[in-house]
Amino acid sequence: MQIQKNNAANSAIKGIYALLLAIFTIAFLYLGQDILIPLALAVLLSFFLSQFVTRLEKYVGRIISVLIIVCMVFIGISATTYIMSQQLIELAAKLPDYKTNIIKKLRALHIPQGGVLTRLSNTIEDLKKELPGQEQPKNHETGVLTPSVQVVETKKDFTSIAESVFGTFFSVLGTLGFVLLLVVLMLINREDLRGRIIRLIGQGRIGPTTLAMDDASARISSYLFMQLVVNVSFGVLVGIGLFLIGIPNAILWGGMAIVLRFIPYLGVWISSAVPIILSLAVSESWALPVITICLFLGLELVLCNGVEPWLYGSSTGVSPMALMVAAVFWTWMWGPIGLVLSTALTVCLVVLGHHVGKLEFLSILLSDEEPLKPDEECYNRLLVDDQNETLNLIEKYLQTHTKVDLYDNVLIPVITASETDLRLGSIDVEQGRELRQNIYEIVEDLSYLPLDVKEESSEEAQSTPIPPISKKYHALCLPVRAERDELAGAMLTQLLGQQSIEAENVPIKLNTEELITFVQKCEPGVIFISVVSPSTVIHARYLAQKIRQKISKLKIYVGIWGTKVSSDAVNKLHSAGVDQVVYSLEEAVGLMGTKKQIGVEDDIE
Repeated sequence: MQIQKNNAANSAIKGIYALLLAIFTIAFLYLGQDILIPLALAVLLSFFLSQFVTRLEKYVGRIISVLIIVCMVFIGISATTYIMSQQLIELAAKLPDYKTNIIKKLRALHIPQGGVLTRLSNTIEDLKKELPGQEQPKNHETGVLTPSVQVVETKKDFTSIAESVFGTFFSVLGTLGFVLLLVVLMLINREDLRGRIIRLIGQGRIGPTTLAMDDASARISSYLFMQLVVNVSFGVLVGIGLFLIGIPNAILWGGMAIVLRFIPYLGVWISSAVPIILSLAVSESWALPVITICLFLGLELVLCNGVEPWLYGSSTGVSPMALMVAAVFWTWMWGPIGLVLSTALTVCLVVLGHHVGKLEFLSILLSDEEPLKPDEECYNRLLVDDQNETLNLIEKYLQTHTKVDLYDNVLIPVITASETDLRLGSIDVEQGRELRQNIYEIVEDLSYLPLDVKEESSEEAQSTPIPPISKKYHALCLPVRAERDELAGAMLTQLLGQQSIEAENVPIKLNTEELITFVQKCEPGVIFISVVSPSTVIHARYLAQKIRQKISKLKIYVGIWGTKVSSDAVNKLHSAGVDQVVYSLEEAVGLMGTKKQIGVEDDIE
């Protein structure tokens, strides 16, 4: 009782500690964003540019290659900014020419004067008159309301405007300069920084830390490069499409599409808003706006559903749901720049979860890996008695695997897990019985399915049918102790039957003496002693020894399904008269697929 109280107290302390750590981390990220955002941008750019610097430094050295790459990036950004600003100035000069078309479009909407919007506006105005302090002064002589006159200062001081504009400009310029400086320093000293990080967080774990950094670098670099390729392609196609359909300043909108598409989920539609509005202004009909909308919609559908899955593959390793949640979190934390950085930051968290044991929960929550293995998922479905989901899971598994794989890698592990939980008290006896019964029904339902043993599974497993002999059964499957062993025997019997090998699964209701008598009566060519954990090798050795004492000319195989035993245990089985030990149904089927293994020649003679 005291131990349970101590465990509960320790769990509570750990929970409080984890909660405080999470609060501290979120507060640190929020309060330190002025430093952390430029640092995060610099790290991501360093990851992306390092692959180009590495190739170039073979010819001109580290420092010169870094300066060349960074200068090229700076020149490219500056040139793009200049071109887009010129396009923007040109557009501003043309806007008055589109006034007539805009007025026609607004009139074409035919908004009724007494419509919902008009009534809503009138209601709001009436409510405002009833608010305290809204009463207008009256003329005491006539009793008529006198409109109040309020002088509003509409002109702003030139100095305040200049301070606002230039303050914002120099703030952005300073941040960009700081980021570029960090990028240069990180690229020049990347090995030194790498070593310091490994020493800092990888004390005693240099190998895993190195693998984590390599994994993060590879994933982020691949993701950024592929995204750049996709976004540039999207922007070029948008620019060409807008030019062909007659939208002014197509270069500007193509460039905006490239930049804005780096914003997950929203960037494409933000970049499409102005061209769509502009198409309304320049066109006298509705055809051009519809074509513009179709252009953006068609390109995005093709890229999202065709190009991006093919290019990205599993480069990020993050699930779509995790990307959506991460986008919301980082936007709340750091604003629009957080939305841009959300995918790369989430990739880093997934990598940490993969390689740091205490942070494994991050990988489970965020990665695109299956949350449960097939056997775990099947066990979960069987426990809640969800037969439809169980059958769907099995059908999906059989699309890429054979029936032998299903039995070996899914159903037998489910039996083992249920027996373990039964011993621990996690499930009751009735649940265990129902689960085994459901597995029996699944095995019976799959009796029609071909075996399809893979050729590479065993060199001797050529599925050559054994010719008829004078024995009633070629093989008997004997459960060593419990119903779980009988259930595995039913699987093996079915598989052997599909190999044209006569086999019978002996029920568990027979005791040891009755089993031996039954074996003597059937005179099989071989027997399989079926063992599923927690049944042990000791039980198998005892049964094999008893059978060997009664029948000397008989092949005795022991199938230890779903687990392996030590060589010492195998030697003891051999000393008890066991001819061979197998660990999977696939191995057993392969073993029985050759007449040489069961001594048919001796029987025929």
